[in-house]
Amino acid sequence: MTILKRGLTTALVTLAMAGTTFLTAPAFAAGKLTVSSPQDPGSWDPIDTFLVNWASVATNIFDGLTYRGPDLKLVPGLATSWEVLDNGMRIRFKLRDGVKFHDGEAFDAAAVKFTFDRLLGPEGAKGPQQSNYNSIGSVEVIDNNTVEFKMKVADPVILTKLAGYGAMIVPPKYIQEKGDDYFNAHPVGTGAFKFVSYEPKVNIQLAANSDYWGGAPKISDLEYRFIAEPSTAIAELQAGRVDLVIPPTIPIGMIPTVQGDSKLAIVTSPGPTVYALRFNTRDGITKDERVRKALIMGVDRDAIINSVLGGQAVPIASFQGPLSFGFDPAMKPLPYDPEQAKALLKEAGVAPGAAVQIDLRGNEATFIEVAQAISAYLQMIGITATIKPYETNVLLNDIIPSGKTGAMFQQSWGGWTLDYDNTAVAMYHTGEKWNPYDSDPKMDDMLAKQRTITDKAEREKLLQEIAHYAADRALEMPLYNLNAIFGINKRVKNFTPVPDSRLKFTDVTVE
Repeated sequence: MTILKRGLTTALVTLAMAGTTFLTAPAFAAGKLTVSSPQDPGSWDPIDTFLVNWASVATNIFDGLTYRGPDLKLVPGLATSWEVLDNGMRIRFKLRDGVKFHDGEAFDAAAVKFTFDRLLGPEGAKGPQQSNYNSIGSVEVIDNNTVEFKMKVADPVILTKLAGYGAMIVPPKYIQEKGDDYFNAHPVGTGAFKFVSYEPKVNIQLAANSDYWGGAPKISDLEYRFIAEPSTAIAELQAGRVDLVIPPTIPIGMIPTVQGDSKLAIVTSPGPTVYALRFNTRDGITKDERVRKALIMGVDRDAIINSVLGGQAVPIASFQGPLSFGFDPAMKPLPYDPEQAKALLKEAGVAPGAAVQIDLRGNEATFIEVAQAISAYLQMIGITATIKPYETNVLLNDIIPSGKTGAMFQQSWGGWTLDYDNTAVAMYHTGEKWNPYDSDPKMDDMLAKQRTITDKAEREKLLQEIAHYAADRALEMPLYNLNAIFGINKRVKNFTPVPDSRLKFTDVTVE
């Protein structure tokens, strides 16, 4: 397995070369925080995205009715309180008074209704967020500071869903006057930072909102630079042109280099992000469940975690980690058993040397090393695996949703609600963006049923059954739950890593 060591060495050599190019005099700006993000989401409209790297930025631009902080507790956001009525079929919210959008437009009940009418209407149908909120039937204005959600079905996760992504409150007049396309590139919210400028694939610049209802930020400027290449991001951190590098940028092999710089530190946090190789269940040899199970049993995930990931992860049996509601700690993955894997391949009529393609995000150096290790393991059971990297947005927005992947494709998922519903519906329900191949009426029924159950214990049991069912069908090769790894300049103070990477920089200072 020399491929494991070679991958790490290459990463370190690349970093050293990049460092030679970029290590110049620091260019610190007082009161400004510069963050390196590995991906430009390509859209700032809340209804258009599913990306963690969108949320890392947009949590500072937008607010929801609720908010979930680093301690994972749900607290008031733009709503000061709420009352759940009629067994969850109505939820009445009292809204925060005196709040304004960044363009001066007043936040009120009409803005909340507009946001959800838009999310649940034709415009929202164009994006990936609508299905997360389709339990909402309508939003009714009671008075200027009160709204009531009328639910189609009781949704046990809805209050958490209102804390992020598609539920971020948007300004009606601004969008009506400027149009959706303009809003997409010039976002306006009620958050702690105001939009200043955006250069696609380069950066987005924000400025402090001194009138923020939660208290003015302690820094004046916030810039996110989109740096896909890990060695470049870390070289810029070393040079002082970046203050913070956020996940999933930093390869495990580069951690010692960051730790070896007296100005820098590595900060890690247990998080919800899980990694898997999902299967094309429609075409080729992986449409056979026996083949999928063979591929899973042919890979020693514990060895990969120890060798490639430096112990910064734990193996998973389903596509969720311990922070997820619905996680079953007693559930065990298929064991590493190359002889049984060979037997299953023979039973399925797969000849030695059969080829599979693994599609992945080309900017994630660590996962590329993981994929190289998986390829080496598969070779030992008679499967020839080729690795095909894509630009991240191409893979996520074109290749996977269109069902144009190889036999296996990378899926990294945060499950930001910390509820298996968020993952399972997106991955397994017929017709969902992340499920281009599979249609299973039994799975669809279980997924729909769990969304109607208000009894916590009963719903948890059903979610666990869904996880076991997905594993029994071998819909993916579950790999690991990875820690969130941040690289930070020590001049940044009061930074708290959060499990879901939805970073809010209100209290951060920069010396």
